Amino acid sequence: MPAKPNAFKQALAEGRTQVGLWQALASPVTAEICAGAGFDWLLFDGEHGPNGIPSLVEQLRAVAPFAVHAVGRPPIGETHLIKQYLDIGFQSLLIPLVETAAQAAQLVRACRYPPAGIRGVGSGVVRASGYNRIADYLDTADREVCLIVQVETCTGLDNVAAIAETDGVDGVFIGPADLAAALGHRGRPGHPVVQAAIEGAVARIGRAGKPAGTLATDPALIERYAALGCSFIAVGTDVALLARGADALAAQHGRGVERSTGDGAY
Repeated sequence: MPAKPNAFKQALAEGRTQVGLWQALASPVTAEICAGAGFDWLLFDGEHGPNGIPSLVEQLRAVAPFAVHAVGRPPIGETHLIKQYLDIGFQSLLIPLVETAAQAAQLVRACRYPPAGIRGVGSGVVRASGYNRIADYLDTADREVCLIVQVETCTGLDNVAAIAETDGVDGVFIGPADLAAALGHRGRPGHPVVQAAIEGAVARIGRAGKPAGTLATDPALIERYAALGCSFIAVGTDVALLARGADALAAQHGRGVERSTGDGAY
């Protein structure tokens, strides 16, 4: 029996639009609720969300019965963290702060078993292999791993074409919030300078033959990114859904609060 087919990776390869939702609350209950909403993918955030390996495992178990794909984002692209994320069952990873093709190539190696890579072989004791019940896991796991690299700095922007062209990189995610800050427009990803940079990056990613993605909570920006050719877009966050819903309900009963007006897209 081979490793489970990665439907998200297949959809990206075929150019089918995939709509996602960010998960930063580190809650299996929240994850379960969001998994039933009909999104194509959920991003489990270990960079900014208070997530460790144990909490991520519980969220993976919570969403397992649903037809939604779990994408994991470790806090940084370290080999040992990538190994742990893959071993607990993530087949798709989104790695932040990727700036060069050499860095992207090293991430590819971290996602693959020897001799093609350097992922540690511990399949006999991990969730990803069904605790060694998937007999062909070691022979089939590599092909089902989907590696998305996140470009969000000026250096990454300069190198985005080479990063996208790296063999084994399955897609490039533009981090609009950090990119906006890097370009001198912190908190304003909709600024024309930032939008021009994203437009150029998406075009270069497309010319490299790879899908581009991003996150936005502003409907106008979501529409713009889709028009530019982004094929996987996260359209909101669990935090914003709860906070805005709570704000609206409180305001309805005369208990409004002031809040930031900045776009919190990652």
